[in-house]
Amino acid sequence: MGAGGQMSASSEGYKSKSDVVKRVPHSKPPFTVGEIKKVIPPHYFKRSILHSFSYVFYDLTIAFLLYYVATNYFHLLPYNLSYIAWPFYWIFQGCNLTGVWVIAHECGHHAFSDYQWLDDIIGLILHSALLVPYFSWKYSHRRHHSNTGSLDRDEVFVPKVKSNIKWFSIYLNNQPGRILVLVIKLTLGWPLYLMFNVSGRPYDRFACHFDPNSPIYIDREHLQILVSDAGIFVVLYGLYSLVTAKGLAWVIFVYGCPLLIVNGFLVLITYLQHTHPSLPHYDSSEWDWLRGALSTIDRDYGILNKVFHNITDTHVAHHLFSTMPHYHAMEATKAIRPILGDYYQFDGTSIWKAMYREAKECVYVEPDEGDHNKGVFWYKNKLH
Repeated sequence: MGAGGQMSASSEGYKSKSDVVKRVPHSKPPFTVGEIKKVIPPHYFKRSILHSFSYVFYDLTIAFLLYYVATNYFHLLPYNLSYIAWPFYWIFQGCNLTGVWVIAHECGHHAFSDYQWLDDIIGLILHSALLVPYFSWKYSHRRHHSNTGSLDRDEVFVPKVKSNIKWFSIYLNNQPGRILVLVIKLTLGWPLYLMFNVSGRPYDRFACHFDPNSPIYIDREHLQILVSDAGIFVVLYGLYSLVTAKGLAWVIFVYGCPLLIVNGFLVLITYLQHTHPSLPHYDSSEWDWLRGALSTIDRDYGILNKVFHNITDTHVAHHLFSTMPHYHAMEATKAIRPILGDYYQFDGTSIWKAMYREAKECVYVEPDEGDHNKGVFWYKNKLH
């Protein structure tokens, strides 16, 4: 699942291991967003309904074929082989549905078509089918893009400063503890974030993606939060009907286990995009939008880059121009790398190794001792 698959736009000019952990510059960049945009051919920003729908059709076709094979042929296999076939189905279907999730994410950014109403309809259908409250996440994710890298206003995967680390963290700062934290993060992280804002921005009262009165949202967004909730309710009712008709085990095997894979990949991808020893974070005295947008990193998931529609290895470009369709992001990444220079970061480390390394090295953030830039925070791991 790690590096070693196809060469991506990001992996051209592959960095050595020492360069990978070399800190990204934190000073004000010598270029503007406008200057970055000028080096990207204008047609890369154009959205095509037919092109976008081709990805929806492809992913849903694969999903149906996997479902059809599993439900019509797995029971014909020798009993022992079914124990092998089903896990393969869960993995392949989970990876494929993660691609569906990414397309809905495109809709949330208005990168699917030129029509906001169409983007919202497609996004609502696809995200609801994966038990994601579309508008709720759309608005919180938009605020993440507006405040990336800010310790005060970013919405998700906001690192803690050392003084705010929980007392029990010292007991988890070891190999078994890190593995336990990663397992919990990948299995429960997404629902805990949606329901209780775990790993999200701290608010002065309870924050929940299903609550229209949550402090995450402003008044004019409340109705759309209820629409998101209605979408989730419809899907849950459909699942309940399937349970009564087919049985709980059937629904878990066909839908539940692939959904766990989707949720795990969603958390893993997002975590690794914003957590890396080389990336700075900023408090309000230093933060600005461009430096924050550049405080992210592209990764290599091998063949899964394509399955995930390159959300993995074009994330820097996505944060700079989030309304650009994913099918132009590879070319855009190639175009912007020369102007970004050291401000662009790519890490081709195996995802398994990177996941553990980041859990080990990126425990909290604090400014460097003796550094006059007290508003620039870096990942550290020394708790003693």
